[in-house]
Amino acid sequence: MSFDRRELIHLLTFAAGSGIAGLDSPLAEAAEAVTSAESSQTMEKVLGIGGLFFRAKDPVSLGRWYKDHLGIALTPTSHADQPWRTEAGVTIFSPFPEASHYFGDPKQMWMVNFRVRDLDKMATQLKAAGIAVDIDPKVYPNGRFARIHDPEGNPIELWQPAG
Repeated sequence: MSFDRRELIHLLTFAAGSGIAGLDSPLAEAAEAVTSAESSQTMEKVLGIGGLFFRAKDPVSLGRWYKDHLGIALTPTSHADQPWRTEAGVTIFSPFPEASHYFGDPKQMWMVNFRVRDLDKMATQLKAAGIAVDIDPKVYPNGRFARIHDPEGNPIELWQPAG
C-alpha cells in the first residue's frame, strides 16, 4: 500500500480523531494495538513540542530570518521577554526513512512544518521579501502546502489546514 506523504498525514490525522474500526490495513492494526495497550494501562504522554533545537552556521542571523519572515519570536534573553506562543492544533510527528528525498538535499536531517492561517497571504509576503515559495497546486483533504528554504537551505513546509 503506497500513500503520498500528505495523504498519509491526512489519514493519520483522521485516524487520531475518530474510530477506525473495520479498516483492513496495517494502520488499523497498529491503531488497535495502541488502543489495546492504552486500555490496559494509562500512559503519561508529552503535551506538545516545547522547543525545536538545531545547529546553524550563523545562529543569530538565522534566528533573525525566522523572526522577520515567519514571525517566530526568538528565545527570550530575560524574564521580561516572552517566548513564541503557538496556537493549539495538531502536530504530526513522523520519522522518515533515511533515504527519503522528501526533504530535498539528502544531507538535510530534519524539516519543520508550520501551520499558517492563509497560505496565499504568507506566500505573497515571503515572495515580496525575495524568498522563493513553491506552492503545491494540489489541494489535499487536510489542506494546502507550500515549500520554502531558510537561508541555510533547511526545508520548511507551510501548511494551511482545510476548513
